[in-house]
Amino acid sequence: LAYVSFLCRYFRWWYKKTRIEKKSAFIDLLCAVPLQQIYGCPLGGIGGGTITRGWRGEFCRWQLNPGIYHYETVIANQFTVCLRCKGQTVYQQVLSLERPSTLQGWNWGYCGRYAFYHALYPRAWMVYELPGQNVVLTCRQVSPVIPHDYKDSSLPVGVFIWEVENGRNEDVEVSIMFSLQNGTGTKEDRSGGHWNEPFAFEKDGERVAGVLLHHCTRVNPFTLAISAREKADTGVTHLTAFNPVASGREVWQDLLQDGRLDSPAGKSSLTEKGEVTAAAVCATCRVPARGHRTLELALAWDMPRVHFGSKEKLHLRRYTRFFGSRGDAAPALSHHALTHYEEWERKIEAWQKPILENSQLPSWYKSALFNELYFVTDGGTIWVELPPDCCAEDLQGPAGAGLSHLLPVLREYGRFAYLEGQEYRMYNTYDVHFYASFALVMLWPKLQISLQYDIAVTVVNEDIQPRQYLMCGQTAQVKLKNVVPHDIGDPGDEPWQRVNAYLMHDTANWKDLNLKFVLQVYRDYCLTHDSLYLQDMWPVCQAVMESELKFDTDNDGLIENGGFADQTYDAWVVNGASAYCGGLWLAAVCMMCKMAKVLGDAEIQQKYTDILTKGKEAFERMLWNGKYYNYDSSGSDTSSSIMSDQCAGQWFLGACGLDQGEFEVFPKSHVISALKTIFEKNVMSFAGGTMGAVNGMRPDGVPDTSSVQSDEVWVGVVYALAATMIQEGLVEEGFCTAEGCYRTVWERLGMAFQTPEAYREKKVYRSLAYMRPLSIWSMQLALERRASWAPAPVQPAQVPIHP
Repeated sequence: LAYVSFLCRYFRWWYKKTRIEKKSAFIDLLCAVPLQQIYGCPLGGIGGGTITRGWRGEFCRWQLNPGIYHYETVIANQFTVCLRCKGQTVYQQVLSLERPSTLQGWNWGYCGRYAFYHALYPRAWMVYELPGQNVVLTCRQVSPVIPHDYKDSSLPVGVFIWEVENGRNEDVEVSIMFSLQNGTGTKEDRSGGHWNEPFAFEKDGERVAGVLLHHCTRVNPFTLAISAREKADTGVTHLTAFNPVASGREVWQDLLQDGRLDSPAGKSSLTEKGEVTAAAVCATCRVPARGHRTLELALAWDMPRVHFGSKEKLHLRRYTRFFGSRGDAAPALSHHALTHYEEWERKIEAWQKPILENSQLPSWYKSALFNELYFVTDGGTIWVELPPDCCAEDLQGPAGAGLSHLLPVLREYGRFAYLEGQEYRMYNTYDVHFYASFALVMLWPKLQISLQYDIAVTVVNEDIQPRQYLMCGQTAQVKLKNVVPHDIGDPGDEPWQRVNAYLMHDTANWKDLNLKFVLQVYRDYCLTHDSLYLQDMWPVCQAVMESELKFDTDNDGLIENGGFADQTYDAWVVNGASAYCGGLWLAAVCMMCKMAKVLGDAEIQQKYTDILTKGKEAFERMLWNGKYYNYDSSGSDTSSSIMSDQCAGQWFLGACGLDQGEFEVFPKSHVISALKTIFEKNVMSFAGGTMGAVNGMRPDGVPDTSSVQSDEVWVGVVYALAATMIQEGLVEEGFCTAEGCYRTVWERLGMAFQTPEAYREKKVYRSLAYMRPLSIWSMQLALERRASWAPAPVQPAQVPIHP
């Protein structure tokens, strides 16, 4: 009955939102994004928008408006090759398998048997063995996603380096034409008023030429740029405008005639309403017999000034700090990309090489580790500058957080946000970011620090606006003071200004959010040694822990869950003391003791030491059953379920080196026993050990079906579990556990570059392209920590290594 009531409330809310207000729902249960098994490596740096290419070369997923996705394959966006020998065109082909109803004057239908795709984010390779031509093209796609780089990593660009190998005994003239529609394949492309113009940009003796496609919408207008690098042996020509929904015969004949485009001067006319326009750029070079040459092309997009859905505030993207916010940066961005990509690749290779060349690591893990990072850019990600006139008071809100380094940090590194998932449209969903945050803190630590400052500000402020929560039907205020928010807001509204877009539950009573803030603060300090950050966060940690203490209703040093789904497993009811929240609580109490010691706060240290002593005893007494920690202490039919995530507190303690000696919270023998039980039951007794760990398993080896989430596999939780196993020395088990998820998602289900939150044994999945799987970087941290202790690298013995 409660579930039916929820569905009625949800449908009423959904109808009002989507049909009356004409806005999209933050979670749309009625219109899920259909699964398309087509995606490859996305283009673009962090926070400037992304354009995803499929593994067959199509441009098929668009996120230029922050946090808002369009899943449209734009057929005019193609690479075409033209080969000429002795002044004659001998081969001209669109490098696409498609046979569309438009542009039928082009030669479509490239045979897929002669093409190969590889991706290792942020790069991808497409190899074309041109049939019958004895010519091989390799297109290397590069985006500027570079750890510890806070400039070029923000740029909205992608580079295509075409390596041409001529196996003939004669010279070949090779042209690569890059065509692009003005827009993203939506109805806005036909709204009229768009136009194109050729450009050339020269600096430091390097010249880049191409076409600008100005997309003049009322909200968030942008410019696309296609370009190529001119060199002594490379000519660049262009076509300013053509109709991408006609036959395209004039474009094809233009290229066929001499391997070049006509390069008309001047701007195109504005499009009429209902009209679409496109442009093309062509790079041409002569490749000697048995020789090799390179053609370099780029795609850039410039949407410097953005409004979110409410259109209340203007935000400037991060890259505007370096390239200006006037909307005229596309030529300079194109030039920078084409003249700096070699430096980017050197840095990417220096970062990836030690992992790729480590023969102790299975190859699937290397693919998973880097390719899951796609979500850092393609998670609806936004990275904006603070307004120049912004002061600390503007940021801190009415409550005034007293965060002395808030303004300097955000002024220097900007504000960063990414979605819970492409289908779950809430920024910086904190219970999930807890898992994903390892990728940020290890690779872009300043973005994690910035994000934490934003969360800290919201903690001490409140939003007293009342609203009805959909799951329970009760009315409560949007945000309570001294509690961590669920999220920083909806891109369809005004993030940072209005938090907690999540309407399902009132998360003020969730048990995990406050704890996850404390755990991340100390973990961040442990990895960055940023003592100013620790000092600023310390009063906020104390405030959220004081709020949390009210959940210890019997004063035994251990918090109790409230008999509803009051944590990240938001459909899995938990009652009384629990392994998940109780474990997170004890880990957070331990870290409060450690932070108090570092900061010389003896009074707080003693307070939490006393709580820890009591809480550890209660946790063991109420939950330990001799083999593992029970799901909860309620005594219900499922309280003895084996939860795969029961060691989440230990995971964070181990990542910070707080899992032994005076700071040992959970007895080492109990942790090992629990992990071995999870491996035996949740992993090996589920789907033959080939799909990762199911969230909940009954002691008799049957999945717990008491909730819609207990019999799911959560990919990000499995990677975190694998990291915990590796930390505790169960290296082989850790790799075996994580491998099941990788094989299931990236191979069997075809969900490359859209890893879901969850799947079930029988091919049911939920929430494509989700944040939590970034937790795989905690596996890398665990491996690096082990390598630093061990005299030699630890080999994951007998782990199947597939090519």
